[in-house]
Amino acid sequence: MDFAPTAKVSALRQKLADFMERFVYPNERTYGEQIEASGDRHHRPKILEELKAKAKDAGLWNLFLPDRAYGAGLTNLEYAPLAEVMGRVLWASEVFNCSAPDTGNMEILAQFGTEAQKKQWLEPLLDGRIRSGFSMTEPMAAGSDPTQMQTTAVRDGSSYVITGRKWFTTGAMHAAVFIVVAVTDPNAPRHRRVSLFLVPRDRPGVTVVRAVPVYGAISSSGECEVTFDKVRVPASDLLGGEGEGFAVSQARLGPGRIHHCMRAVGMSDRAVEMMARRAKARIVVGGPLGEKQMVQDFVAKSRIEVDAARLMVLHAAWKMDTAGKKDAWPEISMAKVLCAQTACRVLDRAIQVHGALGVTDDVPLAAMWRYARILRLGDGADEIHKVKIAEHEFRRWT
Repeated sequence: MDFAPTAKVSALRQKLADFMERFVYPNERTYGEQIEASGDRHHRPKILEELKAKAKDAGLWNLFLPDRAYGAGLTNLEYAPLAEVMGRVLWASEVFNCSAPDTGNMEILAQFGTEAQKKQWLEPLLDGRIRSGFSMTEPMAAGSDPTQMQTTAVRDGSSYVITGRKWFTTGAMHAAVFIVVAVTDPNAPRHRRVSLFLVPRDRPGVTVVRAVPVYGAISSSGECEVTFDKVRVPASDLLGGEGEGFAVSQARLGPGRIHHCMRAVGMSDRAVEMMARRAKARIVVGGPLGEKQMVQDFVAKSRIEVDAARLMVLHAAWKMDTAGKKDAWPEISMAKVLCAQTACRVLDRAIQVHGALGVTDDVPLAAMWRYARILRLGDGADEIHKVKIAEHEFRRWT
C-alpha cells in the first residue's frame, strides 16, 4: 500500500499548483466582482472563460477521466492530490473542466453512452463548451433513498414522457442538458425501478423554476428546482438500459465522492494555512493570537484532522483502484463522512480566528463552510453512510 505520488503525478501537481498561484488565487476577487457588476447572480464571469482557455493550453484539462481516450488516464489515487489542489478555491475545478456535476456526467456518458449520445453531449462537455445537470433529488422524496422517487417516465411508442419535480439540481442555471432519474417501472424490484434520460434544457416542458438559496446565498451555477411537465424524449435518449438507472448512477457516485472529499481536504488545508497566518499576524491583548494556547490548540488539532482525512481518502482511492468501486464502498463512505465533518470543524475554527472578517465574503472561509456543510448531505447524508458502515461491521464480526 503505497500512496506516494509517481513522478508523473508530482509533475502534474506542481504544474497545477503553479497555475493556481499565477492565475487563480490572484483572480478570486475578480471572479466575484464580475458577477456582482453584471447584476445577475448567475452570470458566468469573463475571467472564468479566460482561465479555462489558459488551462486547456497548459494541458491541465479533463484530468479526472481514467480513460486516455477522453482524459489524462490517471487512476483514482493519482487524481486525488490534483483534486486537493483545485479544492483550495471553490470554483477552481471548473477552470480545469473537472467540476461536478459535469465530471460524473461525463464518466457515465463515456462508460454507458451510445456513440450518438457521446457525439451530441460528451464531446462538447469534454471541450468545455457546455455544462450539464444531474436531476435526481426531489422535494417530496428522501434524496438519500432514490428508490422513493416520484418522477415518472412513461413509454409511449418510440418515446418516453417524463413528468416530475426535481430540486437541488446543481448547475441547472448553466446546463444545456440534464441527466434525469425517473421511474420507468414502479412494480419492479426497488433497484430496478428507475432509468436515466438525457433531456435537453430547451425541450418543451422543461422549466428551471428557481435557484434555491443555501444559507442565504445563491451560487452562480445554482442549486435549482426544475420541473418536467410531460416532457417527451425519444427512446434513444435513454442512458443505459431501462431499469439500470440505479446501477448507472452508482457508477458515478464512487469516484465523485472521492473528488468531493479531496476538494474538501484542499479547502481544509487552505483554512489551516489562513488560520496560522492570521494567528501570527493579528495582535490581540499585547501579543499575536498565535501565542494564545486556545488558538494553538485550534491550529494543531486542525492540522492533525486534515492530514488524517487526507490519508483516509487516499486509502479509499487506492482500494477503488486495486479492488474495484464495489468492494471499496466502506472506505469511500468513511472518507465521505470524515472529510465533510473535518472541513466543517476546521473552517469553523478558521472563521473564529479571523473574527468578524471570517464571516464576510472578503475572505473565502464562509463560502467554503457553506460548501462543506452541504457536503454532509450531498452524495448521501452522513447518517446514511454511517448506517452502511455499521452494518458492514456487524457482518464482519458475526
